[in-house]
Amino acid sequence: MIETSLAQQSYGASAKSTGNDKNIEYQAFAHVTRALSTLDKSAIDYFVRKQEALFNNLQLWRVLAVEVANENNPLPADLRANLFYLSEFTRHHTARIHAGETDDPSVLIDINKSVMRGLRAQSALQEEQKESSA
Repeated sequence: MIETSLAQQSYGASAKSTGNDKNIEYQAFAHVTRALSTLDKSAIDYFVRKQEALFNNLQLWRVLAVEVANENNPLPADLRANLFYLSEFTRHHTARIHAGETDDPSVLIDINKSVMRGLRAQSALQEEQKESSA
């Protein structure tokens, strides 16, 4: 999907442009993605867990949108725009799930996993840079 590849390009490209530790961001994405990925439609509390997982995912993307909308954010403008777009897509797709137009969060999971791969690549690059400068 376009959104998934955009997520991969966005965070993958930023690996060279940022030097911040991305472990906290990775863990936040891992937490919400795990909750979305492990939803069991046959569980008694499926509806509650689904709403909680969607809410937490949306909150994470809202925080990210606020961060990338800040003109003082050190990420490149095109990367910030792509991440903001993904935030809007996430909001829209979540609204579709709430409206009953779809019950499939897999596109949200795919986007989050792509971002996580990019964050992991950034962490690896950070470690390489630390080792080479030591």
